[in-house]
Order: sequence, then structure tokens, then C-alpha cells
Amino acid sequence: MTIELLTKLLAWCSVVNIGLLMFWFIAVMFFKDMMFNMHNTLFSVSRETFNAIHYGGLGLYKLCIWMFNLTPYLVLQAIN
Repeated sequence: MTIELLTKLLAWCSVVNIGLLMFWFIAVMFFKDMMFNMHNTLFSVSRETFNAIHYGGLGLYKLCIWMFNLTPYLVLQAIN
């Protein structure tokens, strides 16, 4: 695998993962009650737990995007 191919792969992975992050954020912002009702029926969680799980999940996912997609992409761009 060449550096150019790896750079393109990381760029597209970043785009897809940021798109999924935005989808999750929009779903939590606009469909919070519907999502809470579904999770509450399946897992019996409180609203505070639901908010903490999604807030923490969004933060962790964003951190993973930075660590595993964007940082290697920027490094490859810098050396290329």
C-alpha cells in the first residue's frame, strides 16, 4: 500500500466517521425523546444515564476519530 493510497483511505474514513458523528449528534438533538423511550423500554435506563451515555459516547467517538483518522492523515500529508 502506497502512502498516497493510505492518505486517501484515511481521508475517506474521516469523512465517513464525521458523517456518522453528525448523524448521531442530530439524532440526539432532535429525536431525544423518541430515542430515550426506545432505550428505556429495552434497557430501563433513567434520563440522566441516557444523557451521560450519549454525551460520553459522542466525546469518545470524536476522540477516536482524531486519534485514528485525522492525526495519521495530517501526518501523512505533512510528510508527503
